[in-house]
Amino acid sequence: QVFMMQPPSFADPHYPHYVCQLHRSLYGFKQAPRAWYEELQDALFKTSTADTSLFIKIDTSATFLLVYVDDIVITGNDSNYCTTLISQLRQQFAIKYLGPFHYFLGLEAHCDVSGLFLSQTKYTVDVLKKTDTIDAKPYPSPATFSKLDSQIGSLLSDPTTYRSIVGALQ
Repeated sequence: QVFMMQPPSFADPHYPHYVCQLHRSLYGFKQAPRAWYEELQDALFKTSTADTSLFIKIDTSATFLLVYVDDIVITGNDSNYCTTLISQLRQQFAIKYLGPFHYFLGLEAHCDVSGLFLSQTKYTVDVLKKTDTIDAKPYPSPATFSKLDSQIGSLLSDPTTYRSIVGALQ
């Protein structure tokens, strides 16, 4: 449950200290992901034991939803059911349909008659560009990995750069 102060333009002058209870989750609130989770559970989707952001529903067809924060990829073996599901979500949430899945969280998707193919080529190139190593060539490292020295090398001017690079490799 989420409670908030009365918005100034809607404050009740007779009860100025009353609060409002939200009946729907708002984007950006820490409760928003939980609201998505509960909504999908109510629609009879089961969470994957391997990944709690993967929702699965198998009845007359198989449908899979992959949720990351406020992005959802929907796929299944019945396109009519997927279209119906998107329509149902639109009735309850302000969603934007971006069309067929081409790129999501670093994964590129290409579909043809023989199947769905996933790759990370674009993501890899983006990371190489971001780290200014797009033209780098493989080279054996002369450094010994058993001894580190704080005097060798130079410090990064922005410490968040290192964290960003390491995060991109995960």
